[in-house]
Amino acid sequence: MSDEKIEVENVNTPGKTTRVNRAKYEAMREALLAVLPTEPPGMKVPEAKAALLPALPGDLFPGGDTAGWWLKCVQLDLEAKGTIARAPKSPVRLFKS
Repeated sequence: MSDEKIEVENVNTPGKTTRVNRAKYEAMREALLAVLPTEPPGMKVPEAKAALLPALPGDLFPGGDTAGWWLKCVQLDLEAKGTIARAPKSPVRLFKS
């Protein structure tokens, strides 16, 4: 696995960036964007996780390990960038913006 890093943002802490593993980030980003609908109200986070798990590379996420953390990392970054959005009412539902 590559140790190359990518900077990510967090919608909850504007202006702050964190460096994370690029290969895992990109794999999760691709899988998440493939399953999210384009219209609100969107998909609940647990539903999105269940839908994207089969698409994750086994060498990066063996048995789905750490997928929940990476899903949240990518979700918050994509929200900060405006690529995805969350519906206004609980529970959290995500969709492509």
